[in-house]
Amino acid sequence: MYQVTYHSPVGNLRLSATEKHLLQLGFGTAEKELSCEILEESIRQLDAYFAGRLKEFSLPLLLQGTAFQQKVWNQLRSIEYGKTASYAEIAMAIGCTKAYRAVGMANNRNPIAIIIPCHRVIGKDGSLTGYAGGLDVKAHLLDLEKGYNTRLEKNGHP
Repeated sequence: MYQVTYHSPVGNLRLSATEKHLLQLGFGTAEKELSCEILEESIRQLDAYFAGRLKEFSLPLLLQGTAFQQKVWNQLRSIEYGKTASYAEIAMAIGCTKAYRAVGMANNRNPIAIIIPCHRVIGKDGSLTGYAGGLDVKAHLLDLEKGYNTRLEKNGHP
């Protein structure tokens, strides 16, 4: 397994991969740095994303989860850059109308943050809800995608 730490505008991100697939992108640092081409390409794409030049990632992903989780994660990938969807809308889109809480749990277990854009999922009333990186990071990512100056920069963060 290969791992690197990416120093992003929203803090350190830990990326893990095999030689052929990205496995994880989470918040934190890699225990032992060892890179490969997939991770180098992931970093190039993340650089472009944070610079506002990339709207859709094109990386080979290996998603490990239940069939339901994978269905949710694949649906998350269909939420367009700069747009949002509610948990209920995701549940309806996958044909499980009443499973919005299960969608929330699958969203919470997303192994590849940002690239599988769980930050684009919001409450039914439009409110920002839980995010592994924190609500300020979620707001930053949504603002970035809408072309706004980010909230973290406004508050003096990197």
